[in-house]
Amino acid sequence: MEKIHLEYSAQAPASSRTQVGVVGSGDLEVLMEPGQTGKTIVNINTSVDGSTPVWRAQMDRLFKQDHLPALRVDINDFGATPGVVQMRIAQALEEIGHD
Repeated sequence: MEKIHLEYSAQAPASSRTQVGVVGSGDLEVLMEPGQTGKTIVNINTSVDGSTPVWRAQMDRLFKQDHLPALRVDINDFGATPGVVQMRIAQALEEIGHD
């Protein structure tokens, strides 16, 4: 089990929270809630050891955007592919009203 902690600059906090996906069967769960103004924190728990560079690259693409709200993001991964990760995060952002 690997735990990854990443931080990104952001705008004002999101106005709602959401949970998408499920852990198991090669999928992942994404939980999003309003964060501290100006900061997004991403915590990843993954069953794939040694995957920090891949996760960092994917999260950098998704969260190094000036227009995103401040969030606390918790991701619980059970071996999801990068495509599933991107889809689940996009789904979560849409559910909090920011796509």
